[in-house]
Amino acid sequence: MRCFQAFRRIFHDILATMARDRSECVTEWAVYSMSKTTDVSHRSSNLIIGLYSMSVFLYGTGVLVAHAEEPDEAEEQITVPARELFLKMELPFESNASPAYELVMITQFFHQLAAATIVGVLNALIVSLILHVGGQIDIMCRGLVEISSGDDTFDLRTSTIKALICRHQRIIALSADIETLFSYIALMQFLWNTLVICCLGFLIVSSIEDTQGSTMLIKSLFFYVVITLEAFIFCYAGEYLSAKSRMIGDAAYEAKWYNSGPTQSHIVLLLILRSQRKLTITIGKFMDLSLERFTTVRCVFRILFFFVVSYLDCT
Repeated sequence: MRCFQAFRRIFHDILATMARDRSECVTEWAVYSMSKTTDVSHRSSNLIIGLYSMSVFLYGTGVLVAHAEEPDEAEEQITVPARELFLKMELPFESNASPAYELVMITQFFHQLAAATIVGVLNALIVSLILHVGGQIDIMCRGLVEISSGDDTFDLRTSTIKALICRHQRIIALSADIETLFSYIALMQFLWNTLVICCLGFLIVSSIEDTQGSTMLIKSLFFYVVITLEAFIFCYAGEYLSAKSRMIGDAAYEAKWYNSGPTQSHIVLLLILRSQRKLTITIGKFMDLSLERFTTVRCVFRILFFFVVSYLDCT
């Protein structure tokens, strides 16, 4: 309960910070940047949720196709033949006959659709949060560029210093909250994805030479792609955040801080030094999420998969 309250407080702080960032967008460039970020987040969220929903529809289609291809033995047998469900389970009542079978199928379908939508919303949420942080970094970098005028002078007023430092502090705090919120979620997702991808890969390979392999491919192939995409989303989010965080130091260094006074130069140098610590998302606080990590995880997937296939071939 305390853990849930802590995560709820962190999520509330994230939303409050995002609302404050949007309210402080007064310049034309800031408004354009936030509008662009919002549009990209909206499109990405629709795409992610749509892919997860499509995987459920294709899985259900595979189940129905497999059921349609089964021979009709109702006239030859006294008992009702077993009919495949979306989720294999033992029920305390007879579920093969109509309308119980249809009701169970509809319930399982909407359960799967709701679960897939929740996972899709979770992935869309982290994408939206990371894109928001990236938009704030772009606004800050634009502010550092604009304070360098064309006549080789560096105008750094007290209000400008305060605005830049406050924005940088909010970016760091927001990234830390996102890291705290999604670190252990990413750990559970990667452990679960490792198991699911290995099992799905084995099912896909074993169904190639099967007479009913087409139905298994319909059920599993797109689901395999979506699970792999889920791991890629987390790794790409971490890579994107790290790359964006390095832009702050580069923008501050490229500004003409060396033409300012000693106090102003010292402030900019401290800003550059502080931005050297990259922002990232970790897997359980012990491994950074990046595209390099994604390729490493993919190698682990392949090793585990080929080990399972080789073991089954030997047996």
